[in-house]
Amino acid sequence: MTKITRTAVITAHGQPSDPAPAEAALAGLAAEVATHLPDWDVRSATLATPGRLEREIAENAVVYPFFMSQGWFTAKVLPDRLKGRSYRMAPPFGLDAALPALAAQAVRQTVTDQSWPLAETHLLLAAHGSARGPKAAEAAEDFAAHLRPLLPGCTLSPGYVEQSPRIETAATALSVRSICLPFFAQAGDHVKQDIPQALEAAGFKGILLPVAGALPGIPALIAEAIRAVAPDQSAGS
Repeated sequence: MTKITRTAVITAHGQPSDPAPAEAALAGLAAEVATHLPDWDVRSATLATPGRLEREIAENAVVYPFFMSQGWFTAKVLPDRLKGRSYRMAPPFGLDAALPALAAQAVRQTVTDQSWPLAETHLLLAAHGSARGPKAAEAAEDFAAHLRPLLPGCTLSPGYVEQSPRIETAATALSVRSICLPFFAQAGDHVKQDIPQALEAAGFKGILLPVAGALPGIPALIAEAIRAVAPDQSAGS
């Protein structure tokens, strides 16, 4: 009996000004996800590389949006670029119900490593936000709402790149027992430049964690999300 190879395409925004590094990083993530999906062909494509998504998509593929919210890119850009194709789309990464638990684990590990009491620790959630619509901030607030009960006693507040409260404002006057978690899928310019600059301007002396998309356990989380929306092909095998 020949096993059917299914296809999944992990897609992200990428970096339009310099597509190659983000494209390579996403390909590396796809390779890690593939270790959790035997008999799957796991591919990757950023929207910033012209034509890449259209070349990588296959018939009845699962499209995994490595985005933080159900916004313009997942609701408009992806469907437009995949028009006429047969595919299934998973929910965006940032809305995965399993993500808060992974983030909580990373925060707890950091607190333990620093020998800080959790009840005396402040977690700053650095998110994108948007002046053009509420979806980005809603996703961050929903994530924060699910994360708070997993970190009892820890104070959690959001800060945004593109709306109020700005990250610099939210980080001002935080104690050294503070952790900043970037609520982003990939480490693009916002994560490499805007967030560190805002934290420096605020005099932030705490710890900056990797982006949510690089936390331990993320490849397995993505693999499970892909499986959850995959069509059942067992009947034909």
